[in-house]
Amino acid sequence: MLEAANLTSRLAELARRARASAAMLRICAGIAGPAAFTGAWIVSSLRQAGYPAAEIQISGLAAPDARDPWIMVAGFVVLGGCTVAFGAALHEALGGRGSVGPGRGVGRGRRRGGAGLAPRLIQGAGLLTIAAGLLRRDRMLLTPGSVSWHNHAHDLVSAVIYVDLVAAQVLLAGRFGRDPAGLEPTWRSWRPWLLASGLATGAVLIAFVAVTPAAEAGVLQRVAVTIPLVAIAAIAVRLLRTAARSGWP
Repeated sequence: MLEAANLTSRLAELARRARASAAMLRICAGIAGPAAFTGAWIVSSLRQAGYPAAEIQISGLAAPDARDPWIMVAGFVVLGGCTVAFGAALHEALGGRGSVGPGRGVGRGRRRGGAGLAPRLIQGAGLLTIAAGLLRRDRMLLTPGSVSWHNHAHDLVSAVIYVDLVAAQVLLAGRFGRDPAGLEPTWRSWRPWLLASGLATGAVLIAFVAVTPAAEAGVLQRVAVTIPLVAIAAIAVRLLRTAARSGWP
């Protein structure tokens, strides 16, 4: 009887540790995804012989006529998968649907008002990023003429991603502002930074759309994409530090 109880206890502990380790991996995905995507467009940009590194838009780097387009396609897919995983971890860390989480860990053991919509928007952006990578543009450069259905689909999906990322940052800033000030760790101090990054992303995107055919559009697009990715990575680092201090897993 005692041995059975001990075995049950050990299995329960192993299951808890497995869940905690999986949660840590999902948090780490918030760093790995942005790093992989940024590395992909840097390498791909430098490999396009005869073109300035920042002139070609990111989507063009995955087109069939680009040099080694698989690098950028892989960057899209890895970023998308990691973003979906990180969104799930952030949802849990910020209180999920608002229940009290037992035990130790990031976002556990205290009552919160729930994670809100932002983590789900981040996950949605991840799924759309995978779609954008697989629905490739026809040509590396933007040229006049008819294009395929998947080129049109890529443009539509990309537009939704941009709106999604701006909305996610603004909503996340609002969620951070509602974090109880008397509890630790609190995200309240992050609210102005997330609000600023969301507004900056929107402003750069507007400038990008205004000059899309021009050479400088590539630079603006890279800036607009990098801002939310840096925000995601910074939040992931904060979650990892919080987990380390709490002894989790």
